[in-house]
Amino acid sequence: MAKELIRLSDCVMKFDDDIILDHINLYINNKEFLTLLGPSGCGKTTTLRIIGGFQTPTSGDVFFDGKRINDVPPHKRKINTVFQKYALFTHMNIFENVAFGLRIAKVPWDELKQRVEEALALVNLAGYGKRSVDSLSGGQQQRVAIARAIVNRPQVLLLDEPLGALDLKLRKDMQVELKRIQQQVGITFIYVTHDQEEALTMSDTIVVMNQGRIQQIGTPTDIYNEPKNAFVADFIGESNIIDGVMLSDGVVRMYGKKFQCLDSGFSPNEPVDVVIRPEDIDIVSPDQGQIHGVVTEVTFKGVHYDIIVDFKGFKWLIQTSDYSPVGAYIGVKIDPDGFHIMKKSQYSGQFGDYSSYSAEYDELNEEPGEQEAGDEE
Repeated sequence: MAKELIRLSDCVMKFDDDIILDHINLYINNKEFLTLLGPSGCGKTTTLRIIGGFQTPTSGDVFFDGKRINDVPPHKRKINTVFQKYALFTHMNIFENVAFGLRIAKVPWDELKQRVEEALALVNLAGYGKRSVDSLSGGQQQRVAIARAIVNRPQVLLLDEPLGALDLKLRKDMQVELKRIQQQVGITFIYVTHDQEEALTMSDTIVVMNQGRIQQIGTPTDIYNEPKNAFVADFIGESNIIDGVMLSDGVVRMYGKKFQCLDSGFSPNEPVDVVIRPEDIDIVSPDQGQIHGVVTEVTFKGVHYDIIVDFKGFKWLIQTSDYSPVGAYIGVKIDPDGFHIMKKSQYSGQFGDYSSYSAEYDELNEEPGEQEAGDEE
């Protein structure tokens, strides 16, 4: 059974009158890969800094292995941090960069050499010790930063947007590498990102945050398949979020029609948010469709088409390998397990309509790290 290592208990963080963290309660297990995920300004970096000891919460408690550590300074915590800016020493070679913390701790030479070489091998940089930092690519520099952190044998490694400066392919490669390193070293990784794909790829547990509050905690599968509210459904993957009414267990009404679903536990005739993922929608001929609409936009994505369909003024996104041209009148079919019913929340009505589709894609195409400038600081 997993052992709890870190707990944040009712943590509040205020800067002047601004509430950055609003009564956060969170526990993190030993050897877990946990990701704090959310948009810029949601409080994730502040949460990481509180765990690392770089900031003290305005109120609330931080526990490490059952002991309160609010007043323990960063260098006395069994925690190391890898930042987006790697802060490597350019006047030292790679070996000396990795050995820096061990030299401060006065580790004997034989042990120091062995530990540095083990750490470099772990990040696939064996034999690179004598090279200068400037000779390395961005991805290699990132590996050196990780080796420098894990050589100190911390119980916890904090990673604050560490892949933000890398290009897309390198970022994907490093996602796999980080997960491998975490499993091989067997320590707790706490990772901060606003990139949902990174979170889904690497994490054991995802903590979705917004406006200083935790919106949902769960496995990647749970978060994707069972989002708690419209914010989570929109932030993790693509979602069509439609107003509906839960008539009874297993029956939801939207667009004036009844649909079979698998959800239950709602009051009769309760207004709800209906989530339908774009990949769960089948395009069929109009005579076979449960509802009908007109194709307004088609984008070829390589593996599939992103097709925008107008259903009575509300735009849906459908992802399919079948091509339908702009202007086509189509039917759609959704199986009962393609619906996910959520209770109404403060986020209801804010997401799910793809009428601003191209603007959303422009936002996603910003340079990595651009949106996170000044995150919560």
